[in-house]
Amino acid sequence: MPAVIAVTGASGGIGGRVAARLAEAGLPSRLLGRDPERLPRLPGATAAPPAPYGDGAAMRRALDGTGTLFLVSAHESADRVTEHRTAVDAAVAAGVERIVYVSFLGAAPDATFTFARDHWHTEQHIRGTGLRYTFLRDSFYLAALAGMAGADGVIRGPAGQGRVSAVAHDDIADVAVAVLRGGTEHDGRTYEVTGPEALSMTEAAEALSRASGRTVSYVPETREEAYASRASYGVADWEMAGWVSSYEAIATGEVSTVSGTVPDLTGHPAQSFAEFLRRNPDSYRHLLPAD
Repeated sequence: MPAVIAVTGASGGIGGRVAARLAEAGLPSRLLGRDPERLPRLPGATAAPPAPYGDGAAMRRALDGTGTLFLVSAHESADRVTEHRTAVDAAVAAGVERIVYVSFLGAAPDATFTFARDHWHTEQHIRGTGLRYTFLRDSFYLAALAGMAGADGVIRGPAGQGRVSAVAHDDIADVAVAVLRGGTEHDGRTYEVTGPEALSMTEAAEALSRASGRTVSYVPETREEAYASRASYGVADWEMAGWVSSYEAIATGEVSTVSGTVPDLTGHPAQSFAEFLRRNPDSYRHLLPAD
């Protein structure tokens, strides 16, 4: 009997796709999510009771009897690293043997993108457990790239003339399942998971224009302009810094790497932005006239 794979975020974009693919492959899984009522009902899958990452006892109970933890990062928060560490420690206590963690491209203690620093600290904590591990450092999502354009048809941000190798949720999930189904050949590996191209914001706007039939443009901002244009949202300082620094990471080239991980591990090419837009018209529906 294959070891049970615990899938976190199983009602979300990455975890849900991974859970569905594991079920299709006939592999047993334990599904974790913030709201058990939203977890998918899949063959070979059992739903765990609510187990927030920051609740070590609940996480340990949810992970008991599982062999591998597929750990999707928690929602951004001021104490996300602490939540991750608690979840990882719970996995150790529950006897989990391997962690496959969804990290971020260019994760480093001094990464420009502030949220990427959280991923580096989480990686370091996982390394220190002595468990088998694999890190999947994905780039920004193609869906997020489409969402960067406002309803006015303008992408605004301090991305300069930098580029981003954004990747599709489906491709990340396919890579994750290839690793989860694999053996020790993936242990200790860090995979950069990217799309097939690195686009500038101008090129992203042009692709959105072609898909939507509406002119979409890119307007570069300075850091000061970026903070000012988003001030009305009234978010916490850490969240604002994450928003602005995501564009600044594009400007520095820290998210421009294009890897062959998707084709190498899945046997199919990574989705381009144009292909993603063709497959997912809802991703740019906010740019279309109201019905």
